[in-house]
Formats: sequence, structure tokens, C-alpha cells
Amino acid sequence: MARHGWVSVDRRWRLGALLGGIAAALALLVSLTGGLPGGLTGGLPGTSAAPRGTAKPYVGWGFTHTQFSADEGAPAATARVRGLLKADGGVAQDQAIMGWGADNPEPSPGHYDFTALDRRIAFVRASGGTPVITLCCAPDWMKGGKSGANHTDWSRSALETAPTPAHYQDFADLAATVARRYPDVRHFVVWNEFKGFWDEAAGRWDYEGYTDLYNRVYRALKKTGEDVMVGGPYLPMDSVAPTDPEASPQLRGEWGAMDQRVLDAFTYWNAHKTGADFTVVDGASYPNGGDPRPDEFTATEKLTAVSAWVRRQTHDLPLWWAEYYVEPGDGDAGWSEPHRVAVQATGMIALVRGGADSGFYWNPEKRTGTACPGCLWTPTDRADGGRPLPMYGLLSRFAAAFPPGTRRRTVSVDPATAPDLRVLASDRTVLVVNTRDHAIGTRVDGDRLTLRPYEVKWLGR
Repeated sequence: MARHGWVSVDRRWRLGALLGGIAAALALLVSLTGGLPGGLTGGLPGTSAAPRGTAKPYVGWGFTHTQFSADEGAPAATARVRGLLKADGGVAQDQAIMGWGADNPEPSPGHYDFTALDRRIAFVRASGGTPVITLCCAPDWMKGGKSGANHTDWSRSALETAPTPAHYQDFADLAATVARRYPDVRHFVVWNEFKGFWDEAAGRWDYEGYTDLYNRVYRALKKTGEDVMVGGPYLPMDSVAPTDPEASPQLRGEWGAMDQRVLDAFTYWNAHKTGADFTVVDGASYPNGGDPRPDEFTATEKLTAVSAWVRRQTHDLPLWWAEYYVEPGDGDAGWSEPHRVAVQATGMIALVRGGADSGFYWNPEKRTGTACPGCLWTPTDRADGGRPLPMYGLLSRFAAAFPPGTRRRTVSVDPATAPDLRVLASDRTVLVVNTRDHAIGTRVDGDRLTLRPYEVKWLGR
């Protein structure tokens, strides 16, 4: 989707991995010698590819690696991010198998190139994170294109084309190859946003096709290990204005209304899936088109409503949001960083209130000289880069304070200011967000507070 900020792959840029030092070079060497199924698993020196602990169907709050991330760049900067993440206890990190920083994993049938994916997984290990792999996208030869690395079409339209039905099993076999290569990765998400599964003629999602692909991948992955966990459908939970012809008559609120075609697609997958260890969706708080739009804080109530609806449909399977967006215009709403962080915090609170267990933030970094509102750290292509930004502070602290299974508590809030605040509390922590552009004096959980405009405040209990 446009908000991903898609950038086509430049293979010359990937040569920057060599600047990562000896560690990246070793990962490259291992990758080249272990490209076949069952081959060696690439990793940084001193890291382990062995599974750690017992796999659970949730991973908590983390981020997705995109086109540019901290696995590449100036050694001092990449090391700074690794150290930052590790010091904060590591967070869940997701990576696609093709695109968004990863090369074509199987340029031709039976011939593999996991160089870039090895490097990304090695970074997750070295930074102490929980690795998650999104099984998207598909090599060209699985979707009507040419075979061979030199024929990979990195245009957005090509990347977002789904495998043809004749190659669904080939994609499932690739997924199993990936799972065997990284035995410490126990969580796999099948495909991404139903890309390529829109039926133009019928004007709806091809949920039958996606579910066929999903079920094949699910079965293939389950054969690779007892503790491998699989989730889907990674469906974009798009909403519309309440007056839209496609608006759901049931799932709606001040935030808008769900697109009924999305709910139909989810319902089909849920009824016909072979199995799932967790459910995955994504989406934005704001509706597609239509007026009037809700204000940015009211819009986040959609995340609560949709999360609760999904949990009901799946009889409380753990719920992940693979992506969640609260700012229209892909970060171009003109908000200050405090405003942006406040809306993001409100969105995360809304997800938890709806029953979400895990979520991934999209937008870790961009290159020097490129505006990057909401990035997690400064660009790592310079030696002084890799320094945390305000959004990283929110994400890392939220992940530590509200991990899966946290019991939420109700705390007292001054009734006069309650409409202006968003509050989330556990036994040990209270998160308070001022949703107004002016200072507010209030009392929360017995503490008297003065909150700056859009301030996000953490209180101990």
C-alpha cells in the first residue's frame, strides 16, 4: 500500500553490506555455501541459530525492517542500534523474504539466494530480538515472469503480484525451505495484505485463492517442526465513510465503518483455514476517502473495535497487527513529533484495549538527507547515525511495560479532564497521553499532573 513508502530495490545499494565489516562478510560467505535446503544458517559470530525457549503464539510489540535498516551502514552506527535494542531487552522484529530489504530468495526453481535475508536475521539475533518472517513476496517465475536473478522485476506492481495457482505449492515449498534454514524463527506470517488477490471483475477480494495458498503454506511449515507457528490472513482492515456503499451495517462507530468486503474475506478465511496459531491483520485508523473524517484521536477507536471483532470471530486466537497506521499521508500530515508520538501512543492503547497481543511498527529509518517523520533512529549510513528518536522511546518502553499477558488495571482519572486523556495501566505502570494541543492539569491514579501539549507521560505504581 502507498503508506509503506515502497522503494524499488537497487542491487548496487546492497553492496553496502560489505561496509558492515567482517561480521557481514562472514554472513555472506555462509550464505553462499548454504543456499540449498538444509544448508548452513548464516549468522553473526557469537550468535546462535538454535531455538530459544518454548514458542508461544505471540511476540509482543516490535517493528518491521523495511528497505533501509540498521543491518547495513557505517559500522559504528549499526553497532549503536544493535546495542540499543539489546540493552532494551530486544523487541520482536519482522522481515519479509523478498522485497523491503531482501533479495529474490529463489531466482530460479531450486536455486536460492538468502544473502540479504541471512544478514537481516543475523541482525535480529545480534540485537537480542525475536525474529519473525513474513512469507511475501514470490519469485518472478511463480507469477508469470522470467526465471533467473537478472530477470527479477522489482517494480512495485510486479512485487505485489501473487503466485499463480499452479505455483501455490512451489511457494509453500519455498516457505518450508526458509523455515528449515532459520530454526530459531518459530513465527511465520503468510503473505502480505492480500497483495495480488483483488478480483477486479468481481469487485472483491479473491479470498478463495488466498486461503488455498495459506493452507498449503500452513501444512508445509507444520512439517518442518512441532513448534513452528503460523498466522494469517494479514488482511488490510480498510474502513470507509459510514455513507459509503460498501460500509458494513454492523461494524461502525464515530471512526467510520468497516468495508464489508474486507469482513467477508476474513470470514471466509476464518471458516476455511486448515489452522492458525495466531491471527494477523493490518490497517490504518483513518477511513479511505469520504467526509467528514474523524479527528486523529477518535479515529484510533477503530483499532479497538476491529481488534475486538477479530477476537470474537476467531474465538480469542492471539491477535497481531502486522502494521498499524494513525497518520494520514504516510507521515505527511504536518504534525510535530510530540503530536505524532501522542497519536501513536493512543493507537497502541487502542490496540491493547481491543485485545491485540502483538504489533509491528513500520518505518525504522531512511537515508541521510531524506525526511523521515516517525523514524525509530537516525540514518545508519553515517558514523554518527543510529541514535534513538522519540518514536523509538515510545515503542521500546511500551514493549517493556505492556508485554502479552499483562493484566490491565483501572485507575482513577479526574472526570473534568478524562475526555482529553488516554490512559493505560498495569500493576506497575500507568501510561497517560494528553490528546490536546494545550497544557492540562489533572489527577491520575492519585497523582497530580501537569501535562504539556500532546505529552506522553509514564508513571510508576
